[in-house]
Amino acid sequence: MVRPRDNRADGSTPPARAAAAARHTADPAVGPARHLGAVRRTPTWLKVTTGVIAVLLVGVIAFGAYWAIRLQGNLTKAPLSAGSIKSENALNDSTDRMQILILGSDTRDGKNSEYGTSDDATGYGHSDVMMLMDISADNKRVNVISFPRDLLVDIPKCKDPKTNKEYPAQTGVMINSAMSEAGIGCAVDTVNKLTGLEIDHFMMADFNAVKELSNAVGGVQVCISDAVYDPDSKLRLPKGTSTVQGEQALSFVRTRHAFGDGGDLGRIKAQQGFLSSLTRKIKDDGTLTNPARMLGIADAITKNLTIDDGLASVPTLLTVANRLKDIDVKKVAFVAAPTVPAESDINRLQLAEPGASQLFDAMRKDIDLTDPTAKPSASPSASATPTPSATEPAYNKALQPVTVANGSGAPARTQAIMQAIKGAGFTQVGQLTAQPVAKTAVYYGAEYADVAGDVAALLGVAPGQVLPAAGVAGVQVYLGSDFASGTPTAAATPPLPADIVNQTAGDTVCQQANPALITR
Repeated sequence: MVRPRDNRADGSTPPARAAAAARHTADPAVGPARHLGAVRRTPTWLKVTTGVIAVLLVGVIAFGAYWAIRLQGNLTKAPLSAGSIKSENALNDSTDRMQILILGSDTRDGKNSEYGTSDDATGYGHSDVMMLMDISADNKRVNVISFPRDLLVDIPKCKDPKTNKEYPAQTGVMINSAMSEAGIGCAVDTVNKLTGLEIDHFMMADFNAVKELSNAVGGVQVCISDAVYDPDSKLRLPKGTSTVQGEQALSFVRTRHAFGDGGDLGRIKAQQGFLSSLTRKIKDDGTLTNPARMLGIADAITKNLTIDDGLASVPTLLTVANRLKDIDVKKVAFVAAPTVPAESDINRLQLAEPGASQLFDAMRKDIDLTDPTAKPSASPSASATPTPSATEPAYNKALQPVTVANGSGAPARTQAIMQAIKGAGFTQVGQLTAQPVAKTAVYYGAEYADVAGDVAALLGVAPGQVLPAAGVAGVQVYLGSDFASGTPTAAATPPLPADIVNQTAGDTVCQQANPALITR
């Protein structure tokens, strides 16, 4: 565009204007030229609309801030570990496989005092419920493994993070006592030791959480084979399907005698049935896409929840919830750790072999428990990266350092075990002097968990005895007197039992009533 020339010779006269503009402005009586833009008032409707939008925006921001502050303020935090060192890399909460230990505390403090006195729950309390939730990296499946409270296990040495007091390792004690002295982190370390996994987060809820959550969703449907009454938990239900919430919902998940044979395994199946029904209701009602309902549920949960520092933020909790919302309920598998009556006490339980080793091995290998023959899915974030073929090893066995420390009391065992390991392709095998020990273990340093699992499977060492150790470079097989004889089992871990999954969240299951408590 050509701009008008400046007609001033000395800069003293203004620029020339178009004749039309000059004509309109020459007579003051005519007023300003209309086509140059008359000054107008803003319409009243526009002012009102703008004001309403501004108020709404401020309201939405204030509402969001209020709930964020409220939910964050509800949270109680505790350390993830009571002494063990995590060897895995930092977790991406959005795209990595995630394992969360879910605990139900029997503490009688505060709002839970109506269920007994503080004498009924010593120290940090006991974990009446213990479930390990395993979310796949592709967010397409979830495994939930329940551990009976009466299961006898070995608890590692733990330090109370509040007092820094160290508690010695314990052998053959109930798993629900793991957190009573040194806190929740000791329960996490115990499950890590038992399974050979490394748990990423934990969530611990108290009695009140079940009541408030069941109220927030409007009740949960449960089914039972016969009418039953348990005088201890005060649970009374008719035969067939009922909707429970509040105190009745708590009684349903707490009762120790109403289901099965009145033992802990019947209780576990009832809890799994309750969670399955709760999962279906939340998904079927569109709760996960309803902000009002979600806020009510979030408020009910966070007010009664203790979580680890890495999970203790509202955005992180929302990330986890978002990962779960689209999972097919038929891919949410509920499993109980295989157990049998304990040899030392028939009123307690111990892991049943080889079932327990098969289950923990499958979990370490990220196998879909609803379809064990399916190949593990890759993480969404790694989908663009070429993946190894099924026959390509995850690591080069010839480069993995493995040492054998013989504390079995049988000197000849050193060479026998070393030869077995070399025969499987591990060529960098050495030996160490060792003090006598009773139980064989396979220890591993950072980034050697998969190698340790394979070496343990080769020798027939139980997954619960595959342990991380800060002072170990590579993998160390520490032979105990329990391995003073016998031939190492070079065979692969047997396949999972066909009935390893109790039910999926897509199954509606009626609980079998305890015959001793059936009413007419």
